[in-house]
Amino acid sequence: MSIKIAMFGRTEIITRSKTIAENSQNIAIIPFRYEEEEEVLELIEKAFMCDIYIFTEPISYLYVKEKVEKKRLPVVRVEFDEHTIISSVHYLMMHSPHITNRLSIDIIEGTNINSMLQELNIDSKNAYQYTYQKDTIVDLDAIIDHHVSLWSDGIINHVLTSSNEVKERLHLLGIPVSMMHIPSKNIEQAINIAASMIRFNKKTSSQVVIGYAAIKNSVQTIHEDDVVQIEINKIKEAFSRFASKTNAAVFATCNNQVTIVGTKSLLDYLTKHYRDFPIFHELTNELQLPINIGFGLGLSPEQAENNAQLALKACNLEKKSISYIMNERQELIGPIGVTKHVDTSKLYQALIHKARLNNELSYNFIEFITNRNNEPFSSNDIAVFYKVTKRSAERTVNKLLTGEVIRVSGEERPYLKGRPRKLFTLNQ
Repeated sequence: MSIKIAMFGRTEIITRSKTIAENSQNIAIIPFRYEEEEEVLELIEKAFMCDIYIFTEPISYLYVKEKVEKKRLPVVRVEFDEHTIISSVHYLMMHSPHITNRLSIDIIEGTNINSMLQELNIDSKNAYQYTYQKDTIVDLDAIIDHHVSLWSDGIINHVLTSSNEVKERLHLLGIPVSMMHIPSKNIEQAINIAASMIRFNKKTSSQVVIGYAAIKNSVQTIHEDDVVQIEINKIKEAFSRFASKTNAAVFATCNNQVTIVGTKSLLDYLTKHYRDFPIFHELTNELQLPINIGFGLGLSPEQAENNAQLALKACNLEKKSISYIMNERQELIGPIGVTKHVDTSKLYQALIHKARLNNELSYNFIEFITNRNNEPFSSNDIAVFYKVTKRSAERTVNKLLTGEVIRVSGEERPYLKGRPRKLFTLNQ
């Protein structure tokens, strides 16, 4: 099975990407080269025969973000992470130490450079940060005007940019400027994740599951890098054992995260272990630092990845170790691995007297609800749990609805084709 990856970027990046992919079997990099990021608007229309799209620069992706999301195209972005910025600034320090004293940097929203500069012993007061938004088309003129204004006022002596077009236009104005260097490891990571997504996607049309595990952000800034890396290695080892049970794939990413990618087997495992979630307890008992584990569900790799990031952000709102799932409707499930209270005595009385279920069905339903940790469920979930036909499960659901034991809480679409399923939750 040959995987065709559409790679959008400058010639130098694509050349490096093709070299990296040479060692990977059955992966073909289809180049879509541009000089200016805006050209991607036309290039993306020519990539329809490819399985997945990789964007090597954040601004080029922002130009087509709305189109990509509307068409639900599978996308992976090369990370412009802490490693990218630190290595770029370090390169400047090695070759021109004086320029890092007064530096202007433009980066995508969500990246804080202050802690990175401190690691390089650079006073953050002398570094000026321009952040562009993730959700809107970038105004390159605004980025350029920001740098030009600082240069004209004599506040800076160098610009470090994430955009090649910004670099070229500032160079024409005589302003010293450098383009951030993308580490080969980041490119390799993007290719590996893209290939894994497509392999899973071609095997099944059902939901894609992506999970991220990471040391909590507030803790990472306090502990030494080598301590954090030891703990990340422990997470990767545990996730690798976990992946072997769920037909999933595991990667260690460049930003101190571990990624797991899977489909039905991984999803089935998660839904069966809302209450206990063994790997979560294994890691929290073994690690010396609090962690986040966020899972995202989606009908495309792009949707699953976005939801996993949202789940991870929700985890970081807590100080303790915690794990959440964000489903394809962006509803937060969890925390998983933490038992939710269900008043089983009250529920039993409602099942007997309101829904008029017999004793056996009542006890089975209580077991079903507690096993799922009182999370929303469908009639299909009941059919699987009881090992009965879908029609029989729907009759039970109708009794529960009539007796007002449960209520409709939403719907899910676990497959690309077919009608969505109704979801139900207890009326307690």
